[in-house]
Amino acid sequence: MTVEPAQLLAAPGPQLEAMSRPSSAGGGGLGTGKTSGGKHGGSVGAASAAAAAAVAAAAAAAGVGSVAGSGSAAPSTAVSLPPAGLPGQSSELTALFECPVCFDYVLPPILQCQSGHLVCNQCRQKLSCCPTCRGPLTPSIRNLAMEKVASTLPFPCKYSSAGCLLTLHHSEKPDHEEVCEFRPYTCPCPGATCKWHGSLEAVMPHLMHAHKSITTLQGEDIVFLATDINLPGAVDWVMMQSCFSHHFMLVLEKQEKYEGHQQFFAVVLLIGTRKQAENFAYRLELNGNRRRLTWEATPRSIHDGVAAAIMNSDCLVFDTSIAHLFADNGNLGINVTISMC
Repeated sequence: MTVEPAQLLAAPGPQLEAMSRPSSAGGGGLGTGKTSGGKHGGSVGAASAAAAAAVAAAAAAAGVGSVAGSGSAAPSTAVSLPPAGLPGQSSELTALFECPVCFDYVLPPILQCQSGHLVCNQCRQKLSCCPTCRGPLTPSIRNLAMEKVASTLPFPCKYSSAGCLLTLHHSEKPDHEEVCEFRPYTCPCPGATCKWHGSLEAVMPHLMHAHKSITTLQGEDIVFLATDINLPGAVDWVMMQSCFSHHFMLVLEKQEKYEGHQQFFAVVLLIGTRKQAENFAYRLELNGNRRRLTWEATPRSIHDGVAAAIMNSDCLVFDTSIAHLFADNGNLGINVTISMC
């Protein structure tokens, strides 16, 4: 169940307050309930033939011997390219490593079917047979020749179509793509109902258009009031805070980590990159009955998401007994302060 922000309680002074209440609406979108609890390419025969020809030509030019792959397949030819690679043919060779299922690149360790067809390791784990010849993918056969060629080639970032111009050694690709600024972002709203994804610049327009029920408050210091915290099941309270020319998403999530034991998780996410998030700090504070509970941290980027913060306990965590100490008639107020480092 997702609890949508309701009305803005106007109050004098620097602190603003947003109230969240349960939503009675159904359907998909942030203000609705949250229940607890490949495209295939064509034949690559021509590509395989071209790959064999390219490997053979490179082997002849380099004057190298052959290395047999593991398993029962026929020996493969290992190629040692000059440090500069093959001038004018780098992009052509790179294209030969295209996975026929996801069209990303087949990178070491490179495995082939018994007929010599390649498929990337991510897709291979989901397949029961070769997508090209329908032959068996087991036993696994290592193609050492193609691994040798791959080690000499620069591969474009998988987000090149989105604007990234970098080309990298295959061993550097995964780390770069994890933090690439052109990587598409998913909808930061908790729950799995919204499947939107797009550029960072499109996140806020998406939220404003598809999740209009989210309350946005201006200012560095606000009070987020979550109502009806005693609702059963998994519940999310969400609002936005705008300050320092950036937007922050505040999430309070209640989960039942194991039977009969519910916990609350409160976290602040920046609608921005990880590098931008490092410029800010946030403080969450519960006050009441001569008690105070405070959490201070660097906001997470929406690149990471709420689930990652909860999984790593990188957020304010408290159980229902703590929540009741600070709640007033089933409503829980959280003071939220954003500051620049």
